[in-house]
Amino acid sequence: MGRVLLVTAVVLGLVTGLSTLYLYRHYNGNLDVIDVEKQIVDRPEKKQVEGPKEPLNILVMGSDDRDAPGNNIDNLTGGGKRSDTTILLHLSADRRRAYGISIPRDSLVNRPECLDDDLNPIPGGTDVMWNEAFSVGGPACTVHQVEKLTGIRVDHFIVVDFAGFRGMVDAIGGVQVCIPEPGIQDAAHGINIPAGTRKLVGYQALNYVRERYVLGNGSDIGRMKRQQAFIAAMAHQVLSANTLARPDRLLKFLDASTKSLQLDPGLGSLVKIAKLGVEFQGIGLDNIQFITVPWQYAPDDPNRIRWLPEAKQVWQAIINDKPLAPKFLNDAITAEHLPGSPTASPTGSPTGSPTGSPSGTPSGTPSGTPSSPTTSEPTTSPSTQSSAEAAEQARENGLCA
Repeated sequence: MGRVLLVTAVVLGLVTGLSTLYLYRHYNGNLDVIDVEKQIVDRPEKKQVEGPKEPLNILVMGSDDRDAPGNNIDNLTGGGKRSDTTILLHLSADRRRAYGISIPRDSLVNRPECLDDDLNPIPGGTDVMWNEAFSVGGPACTVHQVEKLTGIRVDHFIVVDFAGFRGMVDAIGGVQVCIPEPGIQDAAHGINIPAGTRKLVGYQALNYVRERYVLGNGSDIGRMKRQQAFIAAMAHQVLSANTLARPDRLLKFLDASTKSLQLDPGLGSLVKIAKLGVEFQGIGLDNIQFITVPWQYAPDDPNRIRWLPEAKQVWQAIINDKPLAPKFLNDAITAEHLPGSPTASPTGSPTGSPTGSPSGTPSGTPSGTPSSPTTSEPTTSPSTQSSAEAAEQARENGLCA
């Protein structure tokens, strides 16, 4: 989701100057701007760092509002909103690098107390899933949770809904991915995608990036990597001549993307989004890297995860606006390389764990990982992974060999 929004901003930066007043008013009117400043209290101070500009931290959240048309693809009951995706985007003060740090929704955390729309307190929770904050208090509580648990000051936030994501994919004519054998067959959730290299559109594309029961081990990690690979392909499709030279596709993409966005006032206009797009464009796609917070399976529940102690090093680097250590970038996906192209490097480890191990726990901890050999994720580190294993992992992540 984060990379789609990044590309949206870049494209808006390219075309805003060419838009008519009518189009500007139309797309600007699509944006949903909400001010949650009063709901976020006890905020961390932003550290002063060297650089020609101020570093920026933007929290991106994907919402599956079950009450919104086209969003509740799992046919779950109960209504309400949940956040399947959380990515913290950091732009350095010198605008030479940017990181997108994915935070799995299955992370167990101590959720801090936050405030609702009427500034009434919402009690916190102990050892609860990360995305519970969005369920109980929307973007305000998620921003507050990020700031309290990481010490990072969030400058802006963006929420994108799943229906809007589907519309963006359709507007550019679909996105090509490689579906591994024997295909994706998940009858319980109405998903049936045959194996092979194919272009996904509509609900197929949405089902593909959200599937977690058939591909991988049922956790959120494999799905996150598949989303990153898909969105990388989508980014290139948006910036290709197939889109930029097709006014019909470009305008449909802009319409779908702006309709799907909910933003804070600091980003709440096309002009402001366009300026942000120019910032990303100056960095260069090859210097935008996406990783996952260092993690391990929860020893007491293999369906949940916990952050490794090394996560503090990641947050501290962001606070100090320093480059991330190489160990955190072993499985990074850049926005420059199209998945499936000769320059795309298959991911050696799908976890974001500095050690390359999906569990992050010492050997001999039987409860740390699922036991099924057919659904567990690879345990081979990037340095020792064979070409066959790399190709298999690439196919699972949607990277066509």
